[in-house]
Amino acid sequence: DAFARATIPNDVEFPRDLGPHEDYQTEWWYYTGNLETAEGRPFGFQFTIFRRALTPAAETAGVADPSSWRSNQLYLAHFTISDIAAGDFYNAERFSRDGLGLAGAQADPYEVWLEDWSVREIAPGQTRMQAQTDEVALDLILTETMPPVLHGDGGLSQKGPEPGNASYYYSIIRQASEGAVTIGDETFAVNGLSWKDHEYSTSALSPGSIGWDWLSLQLDNGGGLMLFEIRREDGSLEPLSSGSYITPDGDVQPLALGDWQLEVLDTWTSPTTGAVYPVAWQLAIPKLALSLEGQARMPNQELNVSTIYWEGSVEFSGEMASQPLSGLGYLEMTGYAGTPPPS
Repeated sequence: DAFARATIPNDVEFPRDLGPHEDYQTEWWYYTGNLETAEGRPFGFQFTIFRRALTPAAETAGVADPSSWRSNQLYLAHFTISDIAAGDFYNAERFSRDGLGLAGAQADPYEVWLEDWSVREIAPGQTRMQAQTDEVALDLILTETMPPVLHGDGGLSQKGPEPGNASYYYSIIRQASEGAVTIGDETFAVNGLSWKDHEYSTSALSPGSIGWDWLSLQLDNGGGLMLFEIRREDGSLEPLSSGSYITPDGDVQPLALGDWQLEVLDTWTSPTTGAVYPVAWQLAIPKLALSLEGQARMPNQELNVSTIYWEGSVEFSGEMASQPLSGLGYLEMTGYAGTPPPS
């Protein structure tokens, strides 16, 4: 109860809210993107740094601590590369504390890092992302082409009916991305688009919720689409599941659960965990005159780390207002192989 909760609309400010919010229990800086070489070889990536407060900041305020190692903030990070042409999926996880600067975040200049995995501001509206494992590496320059988008009610994204079952949530949906992907001993020059989400909350799921499906698409009309569905134990969807359609001009059109239909067309069974994930869909949003059919760009994009979930590159195509429309994006599905990650 001593943690802060998201309750007030229009309470997101920049650059302040690029950085950490340690009075909230949970926070993440989340990047996904689709890249390709000049010859058209495709890659997807996810890079996310999470912050988790161990106790409310008010409980430790003013308490002298002789150890520089001690920390009230735990950081963890997930990094994936989808080598779509080869059908190979690489995923890794790290943990650290913010003691001694091992991990952390700051607003101005913007930076979030966990050891040598990082996203750092290098110029106004431009960041550099770097992450690597023994198998793969990513080094990208991301350049904003649209201002941040506030979801929900001025950035207040309700996840359940209870007061405080919400997050503050904004996205930077189109960042021109250029750099290199390394697979083994081979490095590829790539470019494409990246999507950034930043969310912070204390409680974001109601009792009875078992997981969520979250979709982002960067559309070839210059706009974007975000939808999330929170799944419940009885097979229903949380009525406050919602989304946003972002026009090419950057205007945000909120979407409520009844505004769309997302039908599963095909599934994939993980040979590692036995979890069954949707991998093909039919999406209709009648109020936008939008109809798209989509699929995973490769089926095996399951992370088997401290939390098991599917997070991968997807592609959709169809029409909007009788005009052809397509998009690339990412889909996250949690709770298919047990309980969802902490919220």
